[in-house]
Amino acid sequence: MLQDPTRVEQFTAEIADMKLPDTSSSRDRTFLRVGVGLMVAGVVIGIVAYTIGHGTTNPLQQRDAIVIALIGLTVALVGAAVFLRYSMAQFLRFWLARLSWEQQAQTDRMVEAVRRD
Repeated sequence: MLQDPTRVEQFTAEIADMKLPDTSSSRDRTFLRVGVGLMVAGVVIGIVAYTIGHGTTNPLQQRDAIVIALIGLTVALVGAAVFLRYSMAQFLRFWLARLSWEQQAQTDRMVEAVRRD
C-alpha cells in the first residue's frame, strides 16, 4: 500500500484532535499491575488457606480455611477481570486507530477511482 507522507501527518493530527487517552498512560499500567497483583495474591491466599485447613482436624478451623480460600478465589477472580479489562482496552485502542486509518485510506482510493472515471 502506497503511503503519502502528507496523509500520515494529517492522520496523526486528526488523532491528536480527538484527544484520546495515551495508550501508555500511567493509570492503565497501574490497573494492569494491580490486576496481576490481585491474581498472585489470590493464589497465595489459597495456598495459605490450604495449609491452615490441612494441618488440623478441628472442623471449626477447617471451615475458617474454606472461607479464606473463597476469599482468595474472589480476589484472584477480581484481579483477572481487572487485568483483562485494561489489557483489552489497550488492544482495542490500537485496533480502532488502525481501523480508522484503513477506512480513510479506502475512502481516498474510492474518491481517486471516481475522479479518474
